[in-house]
Parts: sequence; C-alpha cells; structure tokens
Amino acid sequence: MPTLVELLLPEFDAEMASTRKVLAAVPEDKFGWRPHAKSFTMRALAGHVAELPSWTSEVLRRERFDVTGESQPENTNFKPTGTQQMLERFEEWTARARADLAAATDGAMQQEWVMTWDGYEIVRMPRYQAIRKWSLNHMVHHRGQLGVYLRLNDVKVPGVYGPSADEQ
Repeated sequence: MPTLVELLLPEFDAEMASTRKVLAAVPEDKFGWRPHAKSFTMRALAGHVAELPSWTSEVLRRERFDVTGESQPENTNFKPTGTQQMLERFEEWTARARADLAAATDGAMQQEWVMTWDGYEIVRMPRYQAIRKWSLNHMVHHRGQLGVYLRLNDVKVPGVYGPSADEQ
C-alpha cells in the first residue's frame, strides 16, 4: 500500500507545474489592476498564489503556525516586485516544500497541526489534511481567480487541466 506522501507527491508536482504556467502569464503592467475595490490587486493575488507552496513546509516543519497582524512572515503577505522575482520565489518555495514533503513519514503526516491568526484558531487537523486544504486546495482556488483576472485583462490564459480557450 502506498504511503500518504507517495499518494500526494504526483498531485503536488502536477499542481505546481500548472501554477507556474499561470504565474508566468501575469503581466507586470497589470500588477495594480483589481476587478473590485474589495478584491486583491493582481500583484497581491499572484504573490499569494506564489507563496502558498511554502505553507506545505510550514505544516511539516512546525507543530503550529501563529500569525499576527503586526508580525506576518513574508510567506503570508508576499507582494512581488516583478514577475521574475515572483517566479524565483515560487520555485524556491516549491523546491523546499517538495523536499519537505518527500521526507515526511506517515506518522508525521497524521500528527495534528494548528494555525492561528491573531489568536483565532483557523485550522486544527492532521498535517496531511492541512497540506491538502491550506496549501494545495487553497492554491488551486486562488490560481482559478488569477485565471479570471488574466481573462478580464485579455491576457492569454494557460491551460491547467488541458488546453485553455487560448491554446486550442
């Protein structure tokens, strides 16, 4: 029977490859664009998508992750200066996360993990579930939003689960 890591690594690799394609399509001249006053700017959304692989490392390297409004680590509020920096950080965070994931045991993946934000408990679940929800699924959600941002700006949207309308 495969381990949890053996089951998760192919999904991780596929999602990171798709995410890199979407991030590479983000134009710097649209970094300030947002579809609504309550929405992320394209820069903030792309930075958030880029930082989310690092959350896998946070889950595996710590028993808990406590974030406060006054003290936010870069990987909870990354705002890239340009597309190149964004891709470099994404690749760095992805490589570290993949190495951390590949080294994890089933025992470690089943241990409880907690995340708080300003003292409010957001997550309490086994590491495996935290990685799926707060790193992978969270990234896929925001990557989809980023695809809509690209479309609304007439930027070619790369295919993620097959060719996009721009690739047919």
